Amino acid sequence: MADTTDTAGTAPGSGARDGGGRAPGGGRPAAGHGGNGGNGGDGRAGSGVGAPAAGGDGHGGVGRAAGADGGGAAAGGGGGRPAERGGAPAGPPAMRRAGWRYIGPGIVVAATGVGAGDLVATLVAGGKYGYTLLWAAVLGCLIKISLAEAAGRWHLATGRTLLDGWRSLGAWTTVYFAGYVGVWGFVYGAAAMSSTALPLAALFPGVMGLKWWAVLCGVGGLLFVWFNRYAVFEKVMTALVGVMFLVTVYLAVRVGPRLDDLAAGLVPALPDGSLLYTLGLVGGVGGTITLAAYGYWVNAKGWRDTGWMRVMRFDNRVAYLTTGVFVVAMLVVGAELLHSSGIAVAKGDRGLIDLGGVLAERYGTATAKLFLVGFFAASVTSLIGVWQGVSLLFADFVARVRGREGASAAPEAAQAPGGPAGAGAPVPAGEGAGAAGAAGADAVPVERSVPFRAYLLWLTFPPMSLLFLDQPFALVVVYGVIGAFFMPFLALTLLWLLNSGRTPRAWRNGWLANTMLGAAGVLFLVLCVEQVRDLPW
Repeated sequence: MADTTDTAGTAPGSGARDGGGRAPGGGRPAAGHGGNGGNGGDGRAGSGVGAPAAGGDGHGGVGRAAGADGGGAAAGGGGGRPAERGGAPAGPPAMRRAGWRYIGPGIVVAATGVGAGDLVATLVAGGKYGYTLLWAAVLGCLIKISLAEAAGRWHLATGRTLLDGWRSLGAWTTVYFAGYVGVWGFVYGAAAMSSTALPLAALFPGVMGLKWWAVLCGVGGLLFVWFNRYAVFEKVMTALVGVMFLVTVYLAVRVGPRLDDLAAGLVPALPDGSLLYTLGLVGGVGGTITLAAYGYWVNAKGWRDTGWMRVMRFDNRVAYLTTGVFVVAMLVVGAELLHSSGIAVAKGDRGLIDLGGVLAERYGTATAKLFLVGFFAASVTSLIGVWQGVSLLFADFVARVRGREGASAAPEAAQAPGGPAGAGAPVPAGEGAGAAGAAGADAVPVERSVPFRAYLLWLTFPPMSLLFLDQPFALVVVYGVIGAFFMPFLALTLLWLLNSGRTPRAWRNGWLANTMLGAAGVLFLVLCVEQVRDLPW
């Protein structure tokens, strides 16, 4: 509890000068005037990491303190506790009402997680088993809702990033993440560029070879993320999701679903030989490292304290319900177009090219080309989503390895006051509340930071070598092993963090969250073992 005596002392720390007290250094903040908090003065920024200065009739955000008249603000270097008012802790921020106008980060994470490979997996499952595995696809969406909600809740409830939480579990998490993000980014970069190039090569045959389309897609994604901030990125992703939604729903309606069979597919059943397909539908669709990026996108939207919790949950549910529509629509297409006719398509992204040929024969060229546009939207959202989201994770990782508190110490405009602040997630201009602190005003926004841009380059140019060469055998094995462990790692560490003292008691897991995260952890462990067994040892 801060001292509220009416003295003007100086103490080292990341604090503010309230009346006569100034905090220049790296320890505890100076205590300000008691009573009504005085005038608040003109706050000065300290260089350390601590709580804002006590006193004042204002509020504290990320290393901020405001005086009674709102005239002074000071910015610290990281995530301190909110300022105290009159010697008593500030109350929790007011809960904001959820609404459609806030939707954004959830759409981004869902669109990034659902790529062409996920659509093919659903299509193949529908072609092989009809509507029987529909329940598994729906269950998979519910599990992804739980995982993304847990990541967002951690950021809002603790004011710390997920990387910060992982580091608190031990050095082993840093070692694993470093290996994962390096190898995964190298191999995934080539896969994402190839996937995005496939529909373009089919839409514009003879213009250039597939590999050069892939190079163009990679460079295009790099330039888009390099020169745009979160607000533009979100709008483009939302527009592309709209295209995906319209195309997949149109195709499902066009092939004519049998509603009685569709309803029957919601009853859990396992046909002979369907176990791995079922596990893949539950665990695979929408499940990637970008689930871990959801909390960063939540902060980037300007949601920075528990007052945004209801909004975040609504955003997340709407997004994954939209994902559910994609999955159900592709399952319908597989069941009606492939299963009923006994047609098989290739596994992997080329299966969608095969489907385009089937659609052209059955419904004409226009429908086939419309499908290819939807295929491109699904692929390019995964590409630019990873380019942006995983680069945010990497920038935060580098900052913490270097011993700093946040990857994005400088938002574009402001740090939002009124609750625990994230350890430095970016706030795009116009999203966060309040004025920029003195420290944040001069720092580099995360999207312009060297680590963010270095990882963008890593995702783009080194993987191009894999487009022109066969993937090295050893690299494929390492990628498969490291990648297989990520989803169980995410589920189980979230379960750990959100049941520990690192999370405020009011926001720890309840029985439902523990059940869903526990089930996700077990499911992903089983999938992990199967993936490792299937590698070309």
